[in-house]
Amino acid sequence: MRRYGRRVSLTDEAIAHIRALIQSGALSPGSKLPPEQQLAAELGISRSPMREAVKALAVARVLDVRRGDGTYVTSLAPAVLLEGLGLAVELMRGNTLLELTEVRRLFEPVATGLAATRVTPDHLAEIRGHLDAMRAASEDVELLNQHDAAFHRAVVAATGNEALTTLLDGISRNTLRARVWRGMVEANAADRTLAEHEAIYAALADGDANLAQAAALVHVATTERWLRRVHGAGLAPGTPDGESDAPQPGPAVGVEPRP
Repeated sequence: MRRYGRRVSLTDEAIAHIRALIQSGALSPGSKLPPEQQLAAELGISRSPMREAVKALAVARVLDVRRGDGTYVTSLAPAVLLEGLGLAVELMRGNTLLELTEVRRLFEPVATGLAATRVTPDHLAEIRGHLDAMRAASEDVELLNQHDAAFHRAVVAATGNEALTTLLDGISRNTLRARVWRGMVEANAADRTLAEHEAIYAALADGDANLAQAAALVHVATTERWLRRVHGAGLAPGTPDGESDAPQPGPAVGVEPRP
């Protein structure tokens, strides 16, 4: 066990060494790492923990291991480094869905308000296209929710903040199935969803940051209240693998499921 603990320590030391090289600029985005043997010699360790360090940083999308070519530093762009967030979110269970919705409520309205100050005609055209597609798919819950997610992604992308866009997109992946389940069991959910999105779009088109933030807050809060209600009733909005395992709604929800 002591040997294993020492092995982990050496791997962590190797990870810290590579990170320091990147942070100092000695290794810039896109540059090739020196051979593992050289890096290990610099630290006075064997190649094994250095190899483990490289693997760990490759999983974190900091490094890109190209078989037969070498190991390179990635672009280090937020979309690359945060790519694993969506997968991690999909594996979360239980109360974490509510926690993620709280995070979305904290970030998305502010992001929507910021988007109103930066949105371009091209952005508006894309957002409007998703809104029109949502309206056309009002009877197809799955398709409606796909365009719902694309609508919000386009809104946040209008901020020009890649880190914020990637972060919110990763969070929304987990809540997508919950929105699908909501549309299947709650009467007039599609109508309310369209009205809320129309309000967001109108505020963006007017360049009204305060109104855009308020409209987005109303929209996210609606979903959060619904989640809290079904969670309190013991109904599961959906499972991480994307298939709803929720029981048929009874008196606690108060509506009949759509066919």
